[in-house]
Amino acid sequence: MKAEILSLLRESGTYVSGQELCERFGVSRTAVWKAINQLKKEGYCIEAVQNKGYLLVQEDEVFGQNELESRMQTKWAGHPVTFYSQINSTNLQAKLDAENGAGQGALVVADMQTAGRGRRGRSWCSPAGTNVYFTLLLKPEYAADKASAVTLVMAMAVVEGIRETCGVEAGIKWPNDIVIGGKKVCGMLTEMSVERDYIHYVVIGVGVNVGLQEFVPEVAATATSLQQECGRRVPRAALTANIMKAFEKYYQTFLETLDMSGLLEDYNRLLVNRGKEVRVLDPKGEFTGISRGINRLGELLVERSDGNVEPVYAGEVSVRGIYGYI
Repeated sequence: MKAEILSLLRESGTYVSGQELCERFGVSRTAVWKAINQLKKEGYCIEAVQNKGYLLVQEDEVFGQNELESRMQTKWAGHPVTFYSQINSTNLQAKLDAENGAGQGALVVADMQTAGRGRRGRSWCSPAGTNVYFTLLLKPEYAADKASAVTLVMAMAVVEGIRETCGVEAGIKWPNDIVIGGKKVCGMLTEMSVERDYIHYVVIGVGVNVGLQEFVPEVAATATSLQQECGRRVPRAALTANIMKAFEKYYQTFLETLDMSGLLEDYNRLLVNRGKEVRVLDPKGEFTGISRGINRLGELLVERSDGNVEPVYAGEVSVRGIYGYI
């Protein structure tokens, strides 16, 4: 009920009487009073004025369970949401939850990770009070070879979530790094449990640099944050909720064809690699070419110097002008 009260107070923007809250949620005045006091203890500034009711005073954001629940505007993505002030890894927790019966749409959010991970086992710096770290659980019914596209879908959702929350236009470095002005602001790690061709679950972990921070030396020249780009504080719960809303929309389009056909134009429009020279680091041999966007399978189409276009599925792609490749 606390999340519902919080949402109602935020939407009203003015005083809401205790009687209205009682009638809306079917509880006693004592129950409302207790819920309001609990929200105050969590850090919310709520004024109580006799004969007027309760007013939520907009101050610094409180990032937690009730704040996240009160902002979700989705049917299934982000329901339920579980918040941790500190956790080893949201991906590890989401996988454990999946093994224990959690359903599609369950969202694990943390203020801090002690064992955050990126691609290829790289560590991911996850300080408290600064960024967004979450993992969304999916339980698909399609074949395992279709699952790789969900990372691209999430990349599109993050770009839209950033735009909706703080007005900054971001782009995608194939397949799923989010960049602003040539610097990385978000990374993802998608993992899945598969038995033969049956998917038990997919988890998509996302880390977004939100607040001002000191980046470690090895990424300082290539990383940025939303606050650094937009010049103001960005509400982390609102950002998370906006990403979930966008993901639910884009994922529904993906499900209609089980490939990127319906999202191809939008994804390629956001692709910062498109039309640029890229270096493909492939175990079979490194090569360079011009990125021509993705195909419906989510593969990056790279045009070699001889005019042949090669679809790139695996391997790490570096882009001229980004991440030190000049």
